[in-house]
Amino acid sequence: MHSPAQSFIINIDVPDLPTAEASYGAAFGLRVGRRLGPGAVELLGGPTPLYLLRNDHGSPATEDGDVRDYQRHWTPLHLDWVVDDIEVALARAVAAGAILEQPVGERRWGRIAVLADPFGHGFCLIQFVGLGYDALVE
Repeated sequence: MHSPAQSFIINIDVPDLPTAEASYGAAFGLRVGRRLGPGAVELLGGPTPLYLLRNDHGSPATEDGDVRDYQRHWTPLHLDWVVDDIEVALARAVAAGAILEQPVGERRWGRIAVLADPFGHGFCLIQFVGLGYDALVE
């Protein structure tokens, strides 16, 4: 029988590792765990390790000749950062180089802002209010 996963990690391809490290560190309070050679850094301080990998759009992705082809914000996977105070988190993220794409909006479950990191990777800041997502349960 297959065992369920006990944890997971997140990998984000970036074209500029030092800029990404500084931005994610300042925006989300992450710190360097390990450097995995010149092209990868492990960031700790969140609920799971985040790995920044130095890879450019169009660079080789597999030995079969596939190349990386990045699309904008709503890729099959993006990060939602749950925060206690969205205004404080938004100011911190923008000061760290994030780009505000949609200002803070109100929802039944809380508040959301849509941003991109300095390289265009989409992410959201979410502040749950009241029942949070339970407000959507029917």
